Amino acid sequence: MELGVHLPLMQFGDEPLSAQRIRDTVDAARDCGFAAVSANDHLVFQTPWLDGPAALASVIERSGEMALATTVALAVVRGPVPLAKALAAIDVLSGGRLIAGVGPGSSAADYAVQGIPFDERWKRFDEAVAVMRALLRGEAAAGVQLAPAPVQPGGVPVWIGSWGSDAGLARVARLGDGWLASAYNTTPERFAAGRAALPDAFPTALATMWTWVAEDRAEGDRILSELLAPILGREPADLRAQVCVGTPEHCGEILHRYAQAGCDRVYLWPLGDERRQLELVATVVAPISGL
Repeated sequence: MELGVHLPLMQFGDEPLSAQRIRDTVDAARDCGFAAVSANDHLVFQTPWLDGPAALASVIERSGEMALATTVALAVVRGPVPLAKALAAIDVLSGGRLIAGVGPGSSAADYAVQGIPFDERWKRFDEAVAVMRALLRGEAAAGVQLAPAPVQPGGVPVWIGSWGSDAGLARVARLGDGWLASAYNTTPERFAAGRAALPDAFPTALATMWTWVAEDRAEGDRILSELLAPILGREPADLRAQVCVGTPEHCGEILHRYAQAGCDRVYLWPLGDERRQLELVATVVAPISGL
């Protein structure tokens, strides 16, 4: 199982969002041997949130040979043609290293600001993905053909985000080149069951794996209760069983269980102090997990 990292787009605590912080995160991921960097997407949120595609584009040159991924981009809210145009540019400028992870999103607020009915998201998402897949393969769709086209042979792979419902997994298998699950909305056991429902060798990844390698359980519990749980609206005890917030042993066990469940890549999202957190994962947690 490979490791990737989310760019620090979301405001936690007092550590400011900045271009330097994003660059430092990419440098740390590259230095630690990570496989990918990613950015996910909200137009509005209850805490400051940098634009995902813009942030991902800003680190193309710095990212070396790492893959670049959206985890996920909002195909309906942004519109399939504008989003495909932006993603094609990232693919061209990166020399063909993009994975286009897309989803309808789970926040009604993103839809409200665009004047799109939230209850129409699934139908519109299926339509948007069809348009995006064609455009990202260099084909014509919705009366347009992108120029320049993506440079990857066969086009940019389109992965579908799903929490793992039967309907969601059916959509992943029907529309996608890979499945992107959400760490704080699943468990290793549920992930394994979802993986078993997909075709053999179907690529999979796990996004939004909130991460804080703590010195002891008390520190991890404090981070969960004071920082993460209030923003996500989840119970700290529930989150503790799902994400890499806690001791190195706790984090290593969670990653090991996902590797055993058949996950190909986990995108970690440090809750701050990104370089030190990624170094701890690479030097302490990864050996414990068997990666």
